[in-house]
Amino acid sequence: MSRELRLRIMSGIVLAAVVLVATWYGGLSFRILAAAIGLLVYYEWSTITDLHGRDPQGNALGWLGLVLIAGATLMAESVYSLEMLVIFVAVTAVMVAARRKSWWLPGGIFYAGLTAIALAEIRDDDLRGFVLMLFIFATVWATDIFAYFVGRAIGGAKLAPRISPGKTWSGAIGGAIAAVIAGTAVVWSFFSADSLWIPALTLVLSICSQIGDLFESFIKRRFGVKDSSHLIPGHGGVMDRVDGLIFACFAAFLLAIVISLTISGETMSLGGVLLGV
Repeated sequence: MSRELRLRIMSGIVLAAVVLVATWYGGLSFRILAAAIGLLVYYEWSTITDLHGRDPQGNALGWLGLVLIAGATLMAESVYSLEMLVIFVAVTAVMVAARRKSWWLPGGIFYAGLTAIALAEIRDDDLRGFVLMLFIFATVWATDIFAYFVGRAIGGAKLAPRISPGKTWSGAIGGAIAAVIAGTAVVWSFFSADSLWIPALTLVLSICSQIGDLFESFIKRRFGVKDSSHLIPGHGGVMDRVDGLIFACFAAFLLAIVISLTISGETMSLGGVLLGV
């Protein structure tokens, strides 16, 4: 086994352990993780898109916004963090339009800020949030793993050759099927259910996860970079590891809010809404 492969395996184990331990404890432990991921994602986004060189003043404002959002996330102030997200995205969008600067600035604030918010709100502090987070992890990880192996074994037509030449339709379908099995198994091991809602939700999140993967591939190809950064030994950057998770969390978070507002006119436990318990 090569040194590089050993390093990759060891860092992967450490990462998985940190994430799962923080998920188990929830509360402040997971909010720290969510805030850190949001800040690191913005660091990598701003580095890839060269926001410091293109618009240093705008980038400084972006960092201010992310720090405030991360702080609100740590304090479990979801309303404040969402307000900060909307304000900073809107202000930087106006600045970009007025000064003809890079639209990657408000895009990065939205992408990184909503990442921190969605992760923290999905986990919450109860059993339903814990199960929902495990459910999303299982869905995303099964999608990634089986899409890779099924795609290599079967091959066939390319999914998006201009964005990510290695991805195939066979891999995408294989990953989605595996995700439905894995995600449904996680939820049904905690709660009894006899409807098709959970398998259907898993399929939607698996598709969103694959879109998130393609989206990050598009950004890296657009700016000619191989990895989002070199922060994780043997694994590249944080965005490389959580691209699918981010879009799956976006979808779960926004879907839960829409459903809860439709049913009761107010936001409820995201785990309770999506898992139906």
